[in-house]
Amino acid sequence: MPTDPLPEDSRTPLERMLAGDLYVADDPEIARRQKAAMRLAARYEAAYLEDPATARPLLADLLAAVGEDVDVRPPLHVDFGSNLSIGARTFVNYRLVALDVARITIGEDCQIGPGVQLLTPTHPVEPGPRRDKLEAALPITVGDNVWLGGGVIVCPGVSIGDNSVIGAGAVVTRDIPPNVVAVGNPARPVRDL
Repeated sequence: MPTDPLPEDSRTPLERMLAGDLYVADDPEIARRQKAAMRLAARYEAAYLEDPATARPLLADLLAAVGEDVDVRPPLHVDFGSNLSIGARTFVNYRLVALDVARITIGEDCQIGPGVQLLTPTHPVEPGPRRDKLEAALPITVGDNVWLGGGVIVCPGVSIGDNSVIGAGAVVTRDIPPNVVAVGNPARPVRDL
């Protein structure tokens, strides 16, 4: 077994992860929880294909919170699900990847295009700690009435303000204020709404 790169910290990797601190990602308890989330997401997808209404309880079991009249079209890919909240009347199109190592909050009345990625994990830039499988995570917040176009990537620690629109394919590397249209890589506001 490899040496713990954080020997001075007596917490488990899961405890470190939930606190938002560096942790060893290659951990059996973390892997167990991720596999359980994958199984539940697969059950949700199968049930949704038969009847979206009967699939909703599975989605509620998978996620931290699901508002009224939320529609999440599978497949849905999460690390844990338990750190992802989706507000009322939000529509999520196919293939959302929500790596919810840290909390991801999607507001009410949002439109999430196909192939969107919400990525909370971060990794050290230095090669040694990366080789030791250390990572951390920063939360992502998507405000109310936000539209994320198809293929948008939202990076760790980013907040997107209410009513903003992020153009298809944009890579959001820093906070976006409310009431703007932002496009590009990195995403930048190009006009007010």
